[in-house]
Amino acid sequence: MSSRIAVAFAVCTGAGLLAATGAQARPDVVGFHGEYSPGTIVVKTNERRLYLVVDQDHAVRYPVGVGKAGKQWAGVTQIDGKYLHPAWSPPAEVKHDKPAIPDVIPGGSPHNPMGVAALTLAGGEYAIHGTNRPSSVGGFVSYGCIRMLNGDISDLYQRVSVGTTVVVSH
Repeated sequence: MSSRIAVAFAVCTGAGLLAATGAQARPDVVGFHGEYSPGTIVVKTNERRLYLVVDQDHAVRYPVGVGKAGKQWAGVTQIDGKYLHPAWSPPAEVKHDKPAIPDVIPGGSPHNPMGVAALTLAGGEYAIHGTNRPSSVGGFVSYGCIRMLNGDISDLYQRVSVGTTVVVSH
């Protein structure tokens, strides 16, 4: 995805569960220790894993795709938006690298790199989002966004809220 995410989000109307599409694995509940409050999202870039802290000893673990060489970042932020089937507008860096890419890819399109849902991160540059390319999950593949299987972002989307703390480490 993009490091300078310029996302034009189209929020679907209506409520309810997200439909899981594409490859889907059940997230694992694993042993997890750290100085994190329950509900915190921890992304370990080098592991290519995202953890949702459940309690002081456990977390829900998901595989993720992360920033490729030169596009990784670390820090603490918060979720500032939740969107279903977002449209996507490629930032200048992506447009420069791929000039033929459309200016906007509608939500729901199989070519939309955001997949079924996106959790935008404060600062406007990055998101945790689904993907329509499940084979990219587990790699160093993005411009800085955290990429999840559509089934996994659907699960995470329902577990977190705007304001959730996100910690990204190498």
